Amino acid sequence: MTDGPDLVVAGAGGGLAGALRAAELGLSVLVVEASEHFRRGNNTSMSTAMFPGAGSRWQASEGVDDSPEKFVADIMAKTHGRADPRLARTLAEVSAPLVEWLADSAGLPLSLVTDFNYPGHSVPRCHTIPGRHGSGVIDHLARRVTEHENIELLAPARLVDVLSDADGVRAVVVRYPDGTEEEIPTRAVLLATNGFGADADLVKQHLPEISGALYQGSDQSLGDALRIGEKLGAATGFLDAYQGHGAVSAAAGTLVGWATIIHGGFLVDLDGRRFGNETRGYSEYAAELAARPGSTGWIVLDETIFEQCQPFQDFRDVVSAGALVWADDARGLAEATGLPPDALEAEIAAAAAIARGERGDEHGRTHWERPLSGRYAAVRVVPALFHTQGGLLVDEHAAVVDAEDRPIPGLYAAGGAAASISGHGAAGYLPGNGLLPAFGLAYLAAGDVARRLTSNTAS
Repeated sequence: MTDGPDLVVAGAGGGLAGALRAAELGLSVLVVEASEHFRRGNNTSMSTAMFPGAGSRWQASEGVDDSPEKFVADIMAKTHGRADPRLARTLAEVSAPLVEWLADSAGLPLSLVTDFNYPGHSVPRCHTIPGRHGSGVIDHLARRVTEHENIELLAPARLVDVLSDADGVRAVVVRYPDGTEEEIPTRAVLLATNGFGADADLVKQHLPEISGALYQGSDQSLGDALRIGEKLGAATGFLDAYQGHGAVSAAAGTLVGWATIIHGGFLVDLDGRRFGNETRGYSEYAAELAARPGSTGWIVLDETIFEQCQPFQDFRDVVSAGALVWADDARGLAEATGLPPDALEAEIAAAAAIARGERGDEHGRTHWERPLSGRYAAVRVVPALFHTQGGLLVDEHAAVVDAEDRPIPGLYAAGGAAASISGHGAAGYLPGNGLLPAFGLAYLAAGDVARRLTSNTAS
């Protein structure tokens, strides 16, 4: 790489997939990663490793009828038509090729999640790995990257600037932990540095409703892409969009997971009462939980749900931390949690009646897998901000565009560095809206860089 790499990737999350795809297409790649602990500290590693794939071969083998068109319809329904339509179509169309490439070329042991369906997805389309945890994804991809002869991984080092000329990107500036900087020539940069969730001032400015909640994301998500992109004339959008979560264990600091809810559990506040339709989505429930007394609540489940959630490493970690309390009946659960006994007993009875179809739900929840039975369990949860969903606007090739929708030559963005497909606020977030733009846009960017460099060489 004496003349500089063909592509510099900033960020070793979804950016690793972009690096592998670019190398597969014959490019030389440099990955610059700010944290030496990225295998456990970036947002991909903290995720539940859910990759939507509309029309994948795994769906076909399970008899699931899906298509990019259905996926786009689900995105538009969840966002009330406020998602970027071009990007929604682009990501829906690349979703199945992406998951199949991740399995066939990158070697991830993916399978379709069929034991439950996440809110907003009309059919099962999320694919994951054993353990259902992003750390396994990062470990695998990082190993592939470090073994590849055409990819160099530089960590810890931070990409702090992108330099351009009349033809577009010409170099990047990398800063090392000792404060020294190096200018590295290149013609293409993929910003895969996530969003700005770790910058308290930016969060307060753009996401005031969640600014007081726990931040459960990478400490390196400091808005680097925004600052670099805006200096180069990039357009930005959807800066008020984010993924929240209403189910982080207060005791363990680990994700409990919304599978507890989908399988029939429910969430009560400190008054022992439900306060909404939990199946609308876990993202919007973060701000709703934050607005309740004490900004906390309890997820109520039973032994069956406990067993159904065992495939999730996060849930097992919560259990190992001793965060669940158990009781034989509603009164005992109230005593174990400190919740008002009469209120909790009435709520558990009401939920069972609704689940049996004996009455409607005043909150509008229609999906109840079954009524709770046997021993009860509960886990106290707090709301969290996981990552932001607004950023640099990109086109169908993941190229960053200016205010006139013109691509900035050589500049690309993926994941939280780019504006996503969640519309505005938290309610438009669909499970997979973090990983699909992170990996899908990185995959598309690699392809576009390869085409552009091949075209320039030919001419």
